[in-house]
Amino acid sequence: MRKSAGLWLSGFLASLVCCAAVQAQAPTKPGPEHDRLKQLVGTWETTLKAGDEESKGTATYKMELGGLWLVEEFKGQFGGAPFLGKGMSTYDAAKKKYVLFWFDSVSTSTLIAEGDYDKDTKTQTLAGEIPAPDGKKQKVTLTTKMTDDDNMVFTMKGPGPDGKEIEVIKVTYRRKK
Repeated sequence: MRKSAGLWLSGFLASLVCCAAVQAQAPTKPGPEHDRLKQLVGTWETTLKAGDEESKGTATYKMELGGLWLVEEFKGQFGGAPFLGKGMSTYDAAKKKYVLFWFDSVSTSTLIAEGDYDKDTKTQTLAGEIPAPDGKKQKVTLTTKMTDDDNMVFTMKGPGPDGKEIEVIKVTYRRKK
């Protein structure tokens, strides 16, 4: 009994030290980069094109976790089957990069990408890796261009059969009024 009480006390003291260290840090606050992400909040109608296939869907964006993360839920069709995707995006102030984590219903792998935003062209470009059909990693480029406040175009490019980069997926978004 004494041994377990000692372990409990050690764990309790360690958690107090950890909490004190966290409290000593100033909480992270959203910056102007998060304000840019916040502009996407709302519901969007989508058209997804992959090869010869085209399908309609919706995407919903909301800011969460103290305004630091943009959370996306995408619902549509892909390959003739229902498709659900979820993304979480933020601006990592330490890296000075935008970061995206993407999860969906056609893969158990997570896409992690990071990159920059060009305010002159209103284009965000992220680089990441996804598993290829053979299980090896393949590089992808994710580009989102805002054509105006209510329209944007997302493209994912990856290696084609000859190894050159090709457009794999294109999604057009129109803000739902």
